[in-house]
Amino acid sequence: MVPITTGNVYAINDALSAEAAADDYETCLKHLVKIKTVDLSEASGFPKFDLMLLGMGPDGHVASLFPGHPLVHESKQWVTSIKDSPKPPPERITFTFPVINSSANIALVVAGAGKAHAVNVALGSGQNSDSLLPVQMVSPEGELTWFLDSGAASKL
Repeated sequence: MVPITTGNVYAINDALSAEAAADDYETCLKHLVKIKTVDLSEASGFPKFDLMLLGMGPDGHVASLFPGHPLVHESKQWVTSIKDSPKPPPERITFTFPVINSSANIALVVAGAGKAHAVNVALGSGQNSDSLLPVQMVSPEGELTWFLDSGAASKL
């Protein structure tokens, strides 16, 4: 276990609406950048995390960025809310792709055979008839490392 003091944990304020919580968290993040707790990416001008840990849903969504949803194209906000999530809960907040992709490193952890098709589309020879899956839009400034169990890798 790594001892992390509570002063170094920046939780989402779940007492607020999703929209207000996203605004509040973005304000917090901007403050952390201002006091140099979090760096800015020289390339993008967005916060640059050393490591971002992401999972992926069976539909290829990452964070709360879902296939076909307009939020996958958000380019100005750091943190945003979604009120019509196709998966419960319907209201969520999420980092946007400019923040995700400004990361120095991303670990993408995917488990379960139910996600094998989306893994195949992203990494294998699978075809996606629509546009890119959100997982295919993950492109950090640094390294992207996939961690798959045998079920998730079963269609590769």
